Amino acid sequence: MRHESIVLLMNSLRKDDGADKVAAEINHAAISTVNLTEVVTKLVDGGMSETDIQDTLAALNLTIVPFEEKMAYEASRLRLSTRVLGLSLGDRACLATARILGVSVLTADRIWLQAKVEVDVRCIR
Repeated sequence: MRHESIVLLMNSLRKDDGADKVAAEINHAAISTVNLTEVVTKLVDGGMSETDIQDTLAALNLTIVPFEEKMAYEASRLRLSTRVLGLSLGDRACLATARILGVSVLTADRIWLQAKVEVDVRCIR
């Protein structure tokens, strides 16, 4: 199965600006285990129960992509070119996964558009 986007889900789940753009891509979405950890953490921080989190994410039919060794090396390599932009490990994990899978990334972080990476980055707002 080819995935069109690796999606940062929080905008969609919280109905933030750009949620409609995420919703349009969600049926073809994948997320790395690193970024899944970020999403689940935010939902826990927001008071959602583990059962509700599991039910919510299961309904999205996301493909969960294991964060493998080659992705770890790619995310580390991206540190040099993204340090000045302040991209986090989670940001770089998303970009690394997208680059290795050859797919696009949707983000709400406009700063990603300035990153010199070999990934199609699309901002949702």
